[in-house]
Amino acid sequence: MKTYTTAQGDMWDSIAFREMGSVDYTDQLMNVNQRYREYYTFPAGVVLTIPDPILLVSDALPPWKKVAG
Repeated sequence: MKTYTTAQGDMWDSIAFREMGSVDYTDQLMNVNQRYREYYTFPAGVVLTIPDPILLVSDALPPWKKVAG
């Protein structure tokens, strides 16, 4: 795991995209940083833990094997 120090105006999804590669990892990022869940938009200087992304099942399947919903 690594850390990320927020800049004024950062949001969960933009941090997940930039640091983990996809907004789909936003929940994982928030779960590791429970104490900051009340933030929607971050102030500068909050140090977040960036987890190693856990591959989502839907990401591991080829398009023809994904269930349409």
